Amino acid sequence: MSSSSPGSDTFHIAAPAGFDFWHTVFSHGWCALPPFAHDPDARTLRRVFALPGGRTALCTLTGEDGGVCVAAAWSAAPDRAARDALTAQVRTCLRMDEDFTEFHREARRYPRYRWIARCGAGRMLRAPTVFEDAVKMICTTNCTWALTTLMVSNLVEAAGVAHPGGGRAFPTPEAVADLSEARLRRTVKAGYRAPFIRALARRIVRGELEIESWRSSPLATPELFDAMRDVKGIGPYAAGNLLKLAGRYDELGLDSWVRAQYAALRRGGRRVKDATIARDYAGFGRWRGLFFWLEMTRSWHGDKFAL
Repeated sequence: MSSSSPGSDTFHIAAPAGFDFWHTVFSHGWCALPPFAHDPDARTLRRVFALPGGRTALCTLTGEDGGVCVAAAWSAAPDRAARDALTAQVRTCLRMDEDFTEFHREARRYPRYRWIARCGAGRMLRAPTVFEDAVKMICTTNCTWALTTLMVSNLVEAAGVAHPGGGRAFPTPEAVADLSEARLRRTVKAGYRAPFIRALARRIVRGELEIESWRSSPLATPELFDAMRDVKGIGPYAAGNLLKLAGRYDELGLDSWVRAQYAALRRGGRRVKDATIARDYAGFGRWRGLFFWLEMTRSWHGDKFAL
């Protein structure tokens, strides 16, 4: 690790074989939702990370041979614990500790999926915390992407800790629980989602919901799916996609966009029942949700990469 000033440093995080930084960043829309920001031309990911002791770090991440370069500007001089916490959060966001060897081996069996293994796709960017992922997922329901972006941006601005160099971290459950439902509706523009977001935060603060355990839960996937759905505001679509961010790919996570995309790509534009879509991917077993998502979004990758 080399230091350029007392408040900043640049370091390298080694990645596992088969890891591709930009395919991970560009895997879905999280890269465009604050505190994340991405630069497609420079192929960088930027974010303010909240760290122990009230510190924050404004980081720019760049892919490099064998891993990721992290350029961090600290709100206060970091100690070993802060650096270790930042490294752990970056690894969590980029799914660097998950083994995709089996998935890529499976992808190579099918001509239409060989591009996945060839370019190291499959990891889906996520937040450092399940709470952030869950709030963002609630903000994607029954609305346009523009409204999702507005809600998340407003929430970060309303309750996130500010970094001296600009930007804010995602707010903690405590900070969100302190917001009134009226403010969530008026300032954040959360609409009908306001009581759901506030109730989620308050349940976590009161110790009634250990949401962070979802990523390491011993529950079978159907049981974890039901536990997620027990949270008001998280329906089948949101739970299915939160499962993907927890490393479970059994559910497809269907919404209007992917249904239309499936119809266009696989059925000549003809809409079909959800059960028909599910049968089409059932043979991929525990990876079916990931094969489905990557097939539906291949055009995104094709626009940015030579596949």
